[in-house]
Amino acid sequence: MALEHALLVALSEQPAAGLELARRFEKSIGFFWHATHQQIYRVLARMEADGWVTVEEVAQTGRPAKKVYAVSASGAAVLRDWLATPVPMEAFRSELAVKMRGASYGDRAALLEVVRAARADHEARLQHYRQLEARDYPQPGQLTGAELDQHLVLRGGIRLEEFWIAWLDDYLAAHDAAAHPVKKEQSA
Repeated sequence: MALEHALLVALSEQPAAGLELARRFEKSIGFFWHATHQQIYRVLARMEADGWVTVEEVAQTGRPAKKVYAVSASGAAVLRDWLATPVPMEAFRSELAVKMRGASYGDRAALLEVVRAARADHEARLQHYRQLEARDYPQPGQLTGAELDQHLVLRGGIRLEEFWIAWLDDYLAAHDAAAHPVKKEQSA
């Protein structure tokens, strides 16, 4: 996937000025497809040159006019084609997983602190996702269309964070058990 496709999705949901789009992106698609503000502006300019988006200049009081981007017919066709294209299986790539595997070759106690910190980060993100779900989708059974799609992607994020927390808990518990083995009572 290219950033262009992520921006086409975001602009299909709602046309926006560049700064507004970058802020919305950070709060939604940015959770699983990172882009800086500079990248977004560069790609928007390229998408405008390619005819994938239209731009409307909107006057503002006391400020320069802002450019509001919307998906053009050409951009909508590109998005439709891209959505219908099969994707390869996602590759799992995790620096933390490599560190966990290599723990025996370094300072295990330091790595366990890294794992605990990562677990805390995943817990914080999970709580954030759950708050978004409760606030934005209080009746998920009644969702359709774009709102249903957005909710289901959020549910995927929740499940992913639950996976990370459970896996890191398993790792920490196994190392805690190895460091503090339970001695079997000897029978007489």
